[in-house]
Amino acid sequence: MSAPAIPGIERVLFTEEQIEARLCEVAAEISRNYAGRTVKLVGVLKGSVFFLTALARHIEVPLKIDFLGISSFSNKSGSPGVVRIAKDLDESIEGDDVILVEDIVDTGFTLRYLLQNLAGRAPNSLAVCTFLDRNSRRIVQVPVDYRCFEIPDRFVVGFGLDYNQLYRNLGYVAVMKPDKG
Repeated sequence: MSAPAIPGIERVLFTEEQIEARLCEVAAEISRNYAGRTVKLVGVLKGSVFFLTALARHIEVPLKIDFLGISSFSNKSGSPGVVRIAKDLDESIEGDDVILVEDIVDTGFTLRYLLQNLAGRAPNSLAVCTFLDRNSRRIVQVPVDYRCFEIPDRFVVGFGLDYNQLYRNLGYVAVMKPDKG
């Protein structure tokens, strides 16, 4: 698909129709796997909000929603650094079937930290659902139980993903021009 007339965007990677179709497939899989149970979706702010709400509308088992906010800091060499929770969950997850919902899994460092942190809170089960998986950049191997799309090593925006807090509201996922991302 050609690039829309939006500055900084090179091309559309996934259309709204492709995203909707894949959301339905992933939600159906989650609904099958959690039949007879209540699932708690834990979204990682801010990027996962669009994905989590769209996914939740298609899940056919009872669900609850909560959010975590994180901050990560790189060290001076640019290596992945410290991850900390800036906004914690509003409710306990002890005994819950939890699905951690991410907008994108990249190096794996943040996800590893979150999984370790949440596992220490004694959930009944803990799974990961990501909208985008950039496995080519993975440094730390982490489990991804549900994924909508695998993407190339390019900077992408839309459907919750941003560039300087812009483009989150696009209904599609687009690749940024190399000089922008």
